[in-house]
Amino acid sequence: MEDCIHITGARLHNLDNVTLAIPKNKLIVMTGLSGSGKSTLAFDTLHREGQRQYMESLGMVTGLVSRPSVDSITGLSPSISVDQHLTNRSPRSTVGTVTEVFTYLRLLWSRIGIRPCPGCGKDVPPSHAYEYDDEDTEGEQSPCPHCGAPVPELVMGSFSFNKPAGACPTCTGLGEVIRADVSRLVDGGRSVAEGAVLGLHPKAVERTVQVLRAAARHYGFTFDTERPLDQLIDPERDLLLYGVESPEFRRHFPDTEPPATVTAGRFEGVATAVMRRYAERIEDTEYRERTEKQALVKEVCGECGGARLRAESRAVTVHGLTIVEAARASLDELAAWLGGLRERVSEEEWLFVEPVVADLEERVRRLVDVGVGYLTLEQPTPSLSAGESQRLRLAALLGSGLTGVLYVLDEPTMGLHPADTARLVDVLRRLRDLGNTVLVIEHDLDVLRAADHVVDVGPGAGRDGGRIVAQGTPQEVARAGATGTVGSLTGAEGGFTAAEAPGSITGAYLAGRLSAPASKGRGNAGRALVIRGARAHNLKDLTVRIPLGRLVTVTGPSGSGKSTLLLEILGRAARRHFHGAGDRPGEHDGIDGWEHLGKVVTIDQEPISRLPRSNAATYSDVFTPIRETFAARSGGRLTPGAFSFNVPGGRCERCEGAGVLSVHMHFLPPVEVRCPGCRGRRFKPEVLSVRHAGHDIAEVLQATVDEALAMFADVPAITARLRRLSDVGLGYLPLGQPATTLSGGEAQRLKLAKELGRKAAGSTLYLLDEPTTGLHCADTARLLAVLQRLVDTGHSVVTIEHNLDVAHASDWLIDLGPEGGSGGGRLVAEGAPGEATRGVG
Repeated sequence: MEDCIHITGARLHNLDNVTLAIPKNKLIVMTGLSGSGKSTLAFDTLHREGQRQYMESLGMVTGLVSRPSVDSITGLSPSISVDQHLTNRSPRSTVGTVTEVFTYLRLLWSRIGIRPCPGCGKDVPPSHAYEYDDEDTEGEQSPCPHCGAPVPELVMGSFSFNKPAGACPTCTGLGEVIRADVSRLVDGGRSVAEGAVLGLHPKAVERTVQVLRAAARHYGFTFDTERPLDQLIDPERDLLLYGVESPEFRRHFPDTEPPATVTAGRFEGVATAVMRRYAERIEDTEYRERTEKQALVKEVCGECGGARLRAESRAVTVHGLTIVEAARASLDELAAWLGGLRERVSEEEWLFVEPVVADLEERVRRLVDVGVGYLTLEQPTPSLSAGESQRLRLAALLGSGLTGVLYVLDEPTMGLHPADTARLVDVLRRLRDLGNTVLVIEHDLDVLRAADHVVDVGPGAGRDGGRIVAQGTPQEVARAGATGTVGSLTGAEGGFTAAEAPGSITGAYLAGRLSAPASKGRGNAGRALVIRGARAHNLKDLTVRIPLGRLVTVTGPSGSGKSTLLLEILGRAARRHFHGAGDRPGEHDGIDGWEHLGKVVTIDQEPISRLPRSNAATYSDVFTPIRETFAARSGGRLTPGAFSFNVPGGRCERCEGAGVLSVHMHFLPPVEVRCPGCRGRRFKPEVLSVRHAGHDIAEVLQATVDEALAMFADVPAITARLRRLSDVGLGYLPLGQPATTLSGGEAQRLKLAKELGRKAAGSTLYLLDEPTTGLHCADTARLLAVLQRLVDTGHSVVTIEHNLDVAHASDWLIDLGPEGGSGGGRLVAEGAPGEATRGVG
């Protein structure tokens, strides 16, 4: 028998005593419905045990690191995982910095860059300084060959926006400036005494009035706290917003020192106070992002135009190209420029830069190969999708040259246009051909067909999953789906039960027995939203008509402008139109047709929370009626609060309701171990003694949505919320699963379920960003049934999608392209599926 990884008796989570042999040095695709147990088997069992065994061989593991619930795993290799979770959310991190491509560009520009002399303005040739450490030459100067004026040496730090030597002094290298959004802090139609400062407690209003009056007396004028803010004179308004120490206010009284105390009138200013608190808690990601959303507005830095670098660095060129222009070019364009550099440089220059250019070309080529050639180096990493972030890491793995490794990847095609899938498959095969085992969790049928071996986990999700339904070559799995009953996916819900599905659902799709639902053929509509003159990012003065009362899908290659059009322009404009707040929309001339809508709901893939105490039950508001039900079962002994793990009362205080304790491991990441007080159950014994339908509150949190539906069939307030979660394809999700562990697609579907529970204000437009992320073909059919019901009830749904099943089921397609990056941003085609006509944008 060929060399294999042998798994015997895997029982973690919903795995049903799985025994499996996985061939090594092959491209393996593990598939199955969402919640079937794929990730548990691949990540929580194989990858975790691979890491444990490797660390144990180095003598690094203590008894605190437990092995997964499995009898044995043999034949394992050291394991590396590439999952969907973004780790770097720093606004200073860009595609260029995380891939180190920008680091090599900085080296190239510091070696052969030409800059104008600060004295005479003529070009100063490069000095070819060879020191690689910035500190060796920073601060040194050489005379201009034309006028003799001292010219600072160029070093790598001169081109870093994260160092003072290169960063724009105005924005400190961020490329944008953040200021308080006054429109969201004060109500111009009210006076200070009437509560014009939004969110202030009445007692704080009284205190503010007193301090403002004292400050005005100090400067010799009267502050009328009874007059609406819109009628205040400039000194009054600047005092209120920016305070006595601000340049905005001091310009009115340049010769008067500010008051010494608050009582004497030392007023900080409403906007200034917001900015101070923001700066003090800048490392608190949750607080920072909440404040940015609620009270701040970001603008491109007026000094550097978003380039992040100081003027001297922006002026340096390498054969006519500035480093800013290089960072703003797509990786495809950068690769072409690097390829032609040898012909443009002198022999002397080539001696200094040949190894740099060779490394640059190799790194950029790997990035292009994994399908992110449309990205630019200046794009911030927090703005990347999970799929893009994963492909950047995949490109780095290609350059490592490791062999004998088990790579575990979680849906690397996520967010990738079908046209780019073949190139990604080639990358996976290259990893395999180096002598590695590549295990990929995937739903994409093209990737399944390209695999050496397919493992289908199922047949259903949650307790109906956890078994190996079929395995073998793609052709063998297809044959397993070509026979037997696999259930009907054409009903109103598009679902099936495990009893109906002894065969392989995946195999049925591979064999063509099952396919995506067809379009309902609603076609065009009289009512429409029209976006005119969209020019943000790479959009080419685009005018797009979006029919309302229809299921519309916007397609196109990655980087073609889909998210810019729908999220940055339409979504932000809608927030300002309906709520009068939000970030400034991307550049466009206008949007017509708002009168046809009651509201617009944007549901993207941003995390619902970065707090591990937030979970599916708390976010969807289903935990409140669950706690109330248990409190009623206690006969009045306990309040609903006793059944919350987030507040003192009924929770275990040793772990504060977390169920686990974090143990620091010195040089290793912290390890979570089960709380010895509650044995991982989160609550005190008296709370756990209360049961509903035979289950205590801890068991409810461990149950999946579909399992909880059966538990609470007699409580309408609970089943209504749970049914919405199940309808959007989250029936497999445990109610207590931390929000921090949800994928982008799961977070989006959780938001959608919550929105479905709200009363619609007239006709609603739903904007969705790849809602099928992480869904099996069968789950996609079920989600489509929910979206179709929304349209049937008079609403409009617009999705950004690469999933061809969704495009096939839509009423109207809008295709952008024809390529990504600078080659995109045009309307390629629009119309009903199969009848789309070429666009003119």
